[in-house]
Amino acid sequence: MRTIVAASLLLLNASAFAQAQTAPFDMSGERPPGATITPRLTSPRPPPTPAAPVPPAVVAQPQPAAPAPQPTAAANTAAPRPGDVRRYVVPFSQLGLGGEYDRRSWSVYLTPEQAAAKASFTFAYQNAIVVAPEASALTVYLNNRPIGQQRVGSPDGPSTVTFEVPPGLLQPGANLVTFEADQRHRTDCSIQSTYELWSNIDPAGTFLSFTGSDVAQLSSADAIRAIGVDGAGKTEFDIVVPALEQPGTTKPLLRLAQGLSVLSSMPNQIFAFSTASLPAGGPGKLSVLVGTAAELRPIFTGLPPGAESAALAAFVTDPRSGLPVLLISGPSWQAVSSAIDTIVSPTDRSSDIRRDVLTTERWSAPNAPLVFSDTNIALSQLGVKTTEFSGRRLRTSFNIAVPADFYANAYGEAKVLLDAAYTDNVMPGSHIDIYVNDNIASTVPITTTSGGILRHLPIRVTMRHFKPGLNSVAIEAILMTKDDAVCAPGSTAGATPRFALFDTSELQIPDFARVGQRPNLAAMAGSAYPYGRATEPTPLFIDRVDADTLSAAATLLGQMAITAGHPIDVETVASPNMIGDRDAIFIGSVSQMPATALTQTNIATASQASWRPVADTQAGVVDTGTALEEWNSKVSGGVLRNRITAFREWVSRNFDISRSSLQFVPGAEEVFTPSNVDTILVAQGSSPAGAGAWTVVTAPSAKDLREGLEVLTAQLNWPQISGHITTYSSKTGKIETVPVTRFDFVPSTPWSIANYRLIAANWLSTNILSYASLLVVFVLLIGVTTSSMLRRLGRSK
Repeated sequence: MRTIVAASLLLLNASAFAQAQTAPFDMSGERPPGATITPRLTSPRPPPTPAAPVPPAVVAQPQPAAPAPQPTAAANTAAPRPGDVRRYVVPFSQLGLGGEYDRRSWSVYLTPEQAAAKASFTFAYQNAIVVAPEASALTVYLNNRPIGQQRVGSPDGPSTVTFEVPPGLLQPGANLVTFEADQRHRTDCSIQSTYELWSNIDPAGTFLSFTGSDVAQLSSADAIRAIGVDGAGKTEFDIVVPALEQPGTTKPLLRLAQGLSVLSSMPNQIFAFSTASLPAGGPGKLSVLVGTAAELRPIFTGLPPGAESAALAAFVTDPRSGLPVLLISGPSWQAVSSAIDTIVSPTDRSSDIRRDVLTTERWSAPNAPLVFSDTNIALSQLGVKTTEFSGRRLRTSFNIAVPADFYANAYGEAKVLLDAAYTDNVMPGSHIDIYVNDNIASTVPITTTSGGILRHLPIRVTMRHFKPGLNSVAIEAILMTKDDAVCAPGSTAGATPRFALFDTSELQIPDFARVGQRPNLAAMAGSAYPYGRATEPTPLFIDRVDADTLSAAATLLGQMAITAGHPIDVETVASPNMIGDRDAIFIGSVSQMPATALTQTNIATASQASWRPVADTQAGVVDTGTALEEWNSKVSGGVLRNRITAFREWVSRNFDISRSSLQFVPGAEEVFTPSNVDTILVAQGSSPAGAGAWTVVTAPSAKDLREGLEVLTAQLNWPQISGHITTYSSKTGKIETVPVTRFDFVPSTPWSIANYRLIAANWLSTNILSYASLLVVFVLLIGVTTSSMLRRLGRSK
């Protein structure tokens, strides 16, 4: 009996021991003894000899056999420690690092107090489950110095990682933040599998933490640059003006809004005007009080005594919330305007002074150089680093800018002078692609099997996808090897470089035609053309001065001021009759929009009564455009018409021939009627006499106007504004454009034969039928001239 009991106890202990050792299947890399599934800041201590903790700034490349120590993971909603101040650093609503290699850089502006304080950097991330953690890493750089590296191993949920910032690394002013992702697939070696790799950085969980009592203090107007963003990548200026609707306040308030925009240069800015008390503050927000001392005293108890006698612009502390507030006041509105000028005047720039760069560093560093003529730029100046790559698909990108009068989209060709190298493992079938604004522009195949070094290999890049303003150019190498075809176990994460891209490569932009075009919303979005070049105040029509309409106007003009590089001088007008033939902007609800402005921009005047937002309860409302498409397919010729349309699209896609290019004279613009699902509309046309450009920004209501412009002016959406008309629908989330059918040339440079030759070359490349007709005419003239000369000079029998 004792033997049976002893045997039973032995079996129970063995069963309990086996159950304690059971763990779910884990595809991540091996962990040393004693390490837990949650990453730690210090290195694990394998028995029997404890290892010394590794500092968080260790950046050694991970090796599959010996994983590097992992920082501690925690919830990204953890509250800051007492006395700490957070600065969110991601200027986007979402930040994704995709593929086997990705790198994103931007700058964060810090005050002297923040730069001198003790700081730590925290980011939250989640990655695809197919990312191999033993061969993948996220590296964080501050001012081009690595402060830490994290194994990519958080597929089940967000993980938070914290690195200490070395003392003295941060500096007052701009500080460069860089995320670099090096990722490999767990099981697949194909090119297609590289598109499954991603790591998403959570903006709400990514921030700099500062320790100090004076870190949150803003002591000068320069601190406006340090406003930063909130957890969603937005920047908000809350401007409280008790006399908002009084005559004479609109112009200085819009000048203030533009000055704040240029000073901060943040990508996703919105303005909110109000007349009551100060709104709640928070990260990425700045409260501004504007008004005379008598107007502000009832809503702000901490008004300095000097505001009653002289113009005042200073930061004060709100006694109720303890947050800094920008106070702009004086004894009269003339003094208030003078106080506004003390803040805005440093951002003023004459239209005669040519810019060298477009300011993009707050969301994409470095700033994009502005190219006006034949130029060679090394990729090292564009932020591209020399990279040795062991994966299958390498993609790196940079920014370049062209002026608003760029006109070379039909014939122009740039060149990438590529410096690169590849090993003999790279098989034929591999290729190097060049993308412009996410459109394929050129492809160069790799045909040799013995490897090679490319020294300034010229790759022609068509300029048809370039547009006025900012342009993104990407170089992508697709690399195929025999090892990838076999894909043996453990070969998905190669360690030996197979391709190298050198930063001595160059981008060569040739001379291109320069002439303005009207209408051209892409030029307005790219560089605020033509309003950014105006030498006189631009007429601005606002249907009514209320909080929503003025907020919308400030948000629009603020974004235009950033692209123009300086505030745009505007003057408010009450009627189109006061504008004449000048460039002008119209902002307001469609019901209050002047009929003349709608007619000049080819918007149906009937939309003033018919354009109403569709409520969710109005299920029976039929959209006219959708109904026409449905009936178009029901009629007898619908099938044939669809085949003709498909053939026309095929010809356009493969031969770049459209119906408009086969016309001698461009057709007239069609009258546009906005759909009831559209939230906002931006349109541009000519003034009544044709000498100016009129831009109309309208919506069914002032609320739709404000909300629609907050979306359109976001950094991801603003470059999509183009053509003759652009619409946005909050119902579908889509931005749609109506291309320009007929436009006018606007001279923008002194007359020269070389420029006119380039203009003619681009116009004839766009209008094929006219080019062919001119070619036939010239051939006939040459034939007639030759025949006449031979009759007179030749021998006669």
